[in-house]
Amino acid sequence: MIPRHLAIAIVVMLLIALGMSFFLWRMRGRSSTGEFATSNAVPVAPPVTGPTEQVTLYVADDNSGTLRATSALIPLPSARQQRGEELLRALLSAYAAKSSHHVLGSGSEVRAFYLVDPGLAVIDLNRAFADGHRSGVLVEELTVASLARTLSANLPGLTQVQFLVDGKQRDTLAGHADLSRPYDISAMNQLAEQLQSGQ
Repeated sequence: MIPRHLAIAIVVMLLIALGMSFFLWRMRGRSSTGEFATSNAVPVAPPVTGPTEQVTLYVADDNSGTLRATSALIPLPSARQQRGEELLRALLSAYAAKSSHHVLGSGSEVRAFYLVDPGLAVIDLNRAFADGHRSGVLVEELTVASLARTLSANLPGLTQVQFLVDGKQRDTLAGHADLSRPYDISAMNQLAEQLQSGQ
């Protein structure tokens, strides 16, 4: 015969084992349904510090097929690369507004901005930006020209802009605008001027 205290200890250990099994089963179910998944979490950008400056954003308007030069007052850090990041963030905020006449796809964002050398800027768009972008020669040209012109107007000395999608080269933005090569800033500025005047 098993002593009573040993039988109680065995029953308690079995209850603990069953409780742990149930807990692990619930946790496994939660992680598979994505309750704890963090792969889609968007990092929170640190607040920008620095004096506010008046900048010029070149905002696309699909209705008229033009770029509009728009003044904005935004905080800008002194470092050139961070200035570029804030300019792009301000431009995308303008496109996210309800009154925007150039709507970008849901979740569109610039993942990163780099100055590879003093003249070459690299804009890394996320997949949602490219996959959700409307297809069409004009709307794609407006987007590319808007990004490039906004940077060149506020960061003197840029000669080229390269676009990436999720850190990789991509043939086109949404079927038309060529992203396989860097864009020449002077050519983009000419295109932007034509788009400003509606030619």
